[in-house]
This record gives sequence, C-alpha cells and structure tokens, in this order.
Amino acid sequence: MRQQAQTSIRLAACIAAALSLGGCEALALSALGVGGSTAVNHTLTGMTYRTFTAPLPRVKSASVSALNRMGIRVASAERAEGNEVLKASAKDREIEIVLEPVSANTTRMKVVAKNGGLFYDSATATEIIMQTERLLGHA
Repeated sequence: MRQQAQTSIRLAACIAAALSLGGCEALALSALGVGGSTAVNHTLTGMTYRTFTAPLPRVKSASVSALNRMGIRVASAERAEGNEVLKASAKDREIEIVLEPVSANTTRMKVVAKNGGLFYDSATATEIIMQTERLLGHA
C-alpha cells in the first residue's frame, strides 16, 4: 500500500510540474524568435504559422518536398476558398497545411499537426515549416 501511495504522489507531482511549465513554451519561443531568423508563430489552438515571400505554387511545391523528406505521406491536396489545403499523415499524427495567397508573391502557411485527436504536436508543425523554409532558400 505504501508503494501505491508513493506512486500516486509522484504522479501528482509530475502532473503539477507539467501544468506549471505550460507557460514556458511561449517564453522559450519568444527568446528563440528574438535570437533566431525563423519567424514561426504559434497559437494556443495548436496552429503554427509562417509567411513566406514566395508565390503559392512555389511554397506548395516546397511543402510537399518537405513532407516527403520527413517521410510524411501526403493523403490529399485540394483547393478550398482560394487556399490550397494539403492533408498528410504520419505515425499517430494527422497534419493539415493551409496555404493562403496574401499577394502574388507572398504566401501564408498554417500547419496543424494533431497527435492522437485532442493533442497538438507543435514541434512537428514547426519542423514542417522549417524544412519548407530551407527548401525555399529563406534564412
């Protein structure tokens, strides 16, 4: 019984620590944004954004190449409300990329990577954007 109580206390401590660290991501991303050249924005809804100075067809091609490089399978590509929507999947992840033309030479990329339904995988979404950026030659 004593070991079960210790396990419960450890579990509660881990949950409390995880909850208290939730705000650190924003601080870490701000510090990274100030010191780094990659301007990736995150929201609380798990969406990751980046705007590229490149036309939509070029960003789409780089996005598909980035997914292929990462071993992520593209399931579909379609147009919706003037945007290009790519849907892809990897192990336990569903990924949606929305490419929105801001102008003829500017494209906004939104990536959402869901990990198991309720949870978001912002690290994978960020890596997709960073790989796309590399393929476009932006720094």
